[in-house]
Amino acid sequence: MTNAVALPSQRQEDWRYADIGALAKIWPLAPRENIIVPAGGNFTRTIVQEKGGVVQIDLSIGTGATAMLHILNIGGDYGRVEINANLHNGADFTLDCAQIADGEQTLELITHVTHAEGEATSRQMVRNIAGGTANVTYLGRVSVARDAQGTNSAQNVKAMLLSPQATANAKPELEIFADDVQCAHGCAVGELDSAALFYLASRGLGPVMARQMLLQAFLAEALGDDAALIAAAHEKLGALQ
Repeated sequence: MTNAVALPSQRQEDWRYADIGALAKIWPLAPRENIIVPAGGNFTRTIVQEKGGVVQIDLSIGTGATAMLHILNIGGDYGRVEINANLHNGADFTLDCAQIADGEQTLELITHVTHAEGEATSRQMVRNIAGGTANVTYLGRVSVARDAQGTNSAQNVKAMLLSPQATANAKPELEIFADDVQCAHGCAVGELDSAALFYLASRGLGPVMARQMLLQAFLAEALGDDAALIAAAHEKLGALQ
């Protein structure tokens, strides 16, 4: 007798916008990666999802430890990155992510950040771009435990749609049981600024170059100063229709 894990359905909140047909082709998934950052430790990782599939990481950040994830989600018909982060006393967690989808791609970032103990800080910055008939999603839940006083958490999510058929889904969510907290989230979905495009055109830039410059600027905060990440993102932008 086997204990096979059932394929998720879109009735489940974390899989609401998933491409279940594409997921079925790679199911069952490999075991989740479990990362433990010890007390006082420092952890940094860059994740580039460029071939499709599902990346799942459970991250435990010890007392006074720091963890930072830089994520670029760009590849495959279906690409999904899941991060579950558990923060202990005084921990610091930063997640910066850019997702760039085109054609018929479905790309997803799913995060659950738990402030299990007090005085911890978490920051999530997500920038999404979707062209063609692509679907790009961010579902992010921050949970603050009853004893996690002094929590400071922020989610900043923006999406750019390049065609009328493209879709961006965003759901930043807060679940707070403590009293002494600073928690905020912001979400915006829009299109390229026609006034900015006109201004660049008036300075002699062609429409393709003008669009590229605006898209690169839109992603800049989420890409940081990682040269390889920036190069991969700009290459993907250059291929957008």
